[in-house]
Amino acid sequence: MGVKSSKPKKQRKFFHKMPLHKRQKSIAGTLSKALRKSIGKRAMPLRKGDKTKVMRGQNKGFEGKISRIDYVKRQVFLEKLVRKKSDGTEKQLPLHASNLMIVDIDKSDARRTSKGKVAKETKAKEPQKEKKKPAAETGKGKKEAAKEKKVEGKEAKQQETKEKTEEKKEKPKAKKSEKEKVKKDGK
Repeated sequence: MGVKSSKPKKQRKFFHKMPLHKRQKSIAGTLSKALRKSIGKRAMPLRKGDKTKVMRGQNKGFEGKISRIDYVKRQVFLEKLVRKKSDGTEKQLPLHASNLMIVDIDKSDARRTSKGKVAKETKAKEPQKEKKKPAAETGKGKKEAAKEKKVEGKEAKQQETKEKTEEKKEKPKAKKSEKEKVKKDGK
């Protein structure tokens, strides 16, 4: 997955000191047959909110949503899969990702749920910019054309940042007005 060495010592070292962005991909579960057809993959990284089914172990057949994932210890915890301790408190049971099958996916991320159709559709819906003529046709040199491109890029970035700051300014105002209403109603 990232180590070129065939030495077991180095393989183990990489496994235990793997960076979190690679651990997230290594904590994956198989997909149910229906999901395999719709998504086009055999397995996917697990995420909080996915509905899974336990395939191996003492709790085989249990279905539940993932409530938390511990990437450091490589453990997955399901809602309602708990053990009562002697003092009466409940503790969630840890499961290994390889023992789980994803039955339903958390659909909050569009890129995760499709075969890539979403990205293609969004590109098609966006209005296409007019292609500029090459520098030879416009009578300008290559350096002048490159400078114009840089200026246009900077202007677009400045416009985006202005829009983001305006959105941020609008959101807190709405929250303040809600808080003021609550205070007035409470008095």
